Amino acid sequence: MTGRLQDKVAIITGAGCVGPGWGNGRAACVRFAEEGARVFAVDLNPAAMEDTLTRTRATGAEVAPHHCDVTDRAAVEAMVAACIARFGRVDILVNNVGGSAKGGAVDLSEEDWDRQMAFNLKSVYLTCRAVLPHMAGQGAGAIVNTSSTSGTRWTGAAQVAYASSKAAVIQFGKVTAVEYAPKGVRVNTVVPGQLHTPMVEARLAGQRAGGDVDGLLAQRVARIPMGWMGDGRDTANAALFLASDEARFITGSEITVDGGMSVRCD
Repeated sequence: MTGRLQDKVAIITGAGCVGPGWGNGRAACVRFAEEGARVFAVDLNPAAMEDTLTRTRATGAEVAPHHCDVTDRAAVEAMVAACIARFGRVDILVNNVGGSAKGGAVDLSEEDWDRQMAFNLKSVYLTCRAVLPHMAGQGAGAIVNTSSTSGTRWTGAAQVAYASSKAAVIQFGKVTAVEYAPKGVRVNTVVPGQLHTPMVEARLAGQRAGGDVDGLLAQRVARIPMGWMGDGRDTANAALFLASDEARFITGSEITVDGGMSVRCD
């Protein structure tokens, strides 16, 4: 039986992870590989990708690591060129780089605002800018960008740059989807909610709960109607669907992965 992405070439950015467990990028690499994709795994930190590469190779799929700062235009162009040199084409791009910084409109520094915009939004623009001509030349391609429910509603913390940049990712996908639909390229967005990824222990608990991991997890679960938190595998499964031919008539759309949190009234 062939996989849903059999022999497709997928660039997955943010493929590393800040700790043990299932981050969005790590899970996407493994799930895409399980479905037959050849994975070009990209991250700025080589050490963060070690476990991702081990798990991905265990599927028997071909995976090639690449280290890249996706906020740097020249580095991104070199990344895409390296993928094409290795695999001959690019069929799928999953943009998974991102992260939050606390602070509202007054207390967030201008420097942090600029860093958030570059990390969360410019990275999407640069990777799409580099990949789209190749996909359009092939007459086919699928791009899946990763936003956040913070880009659609208040999610419990003042993080204005993160929320603004993630909202912009959604609209970037809509505009790009319309432009490239006639060229056979689909662009969609996954919108994860409050998942239990390694980022909770590594960063968020310190930012928002004084290091109290259990307390932060309890706060997050309390917002979710389903009563439990998913993890990066849930984001990856949504991205897998959008990247596959099963979603051939879907473009300019979003899938929210949050256990119902963002439609709750209270």
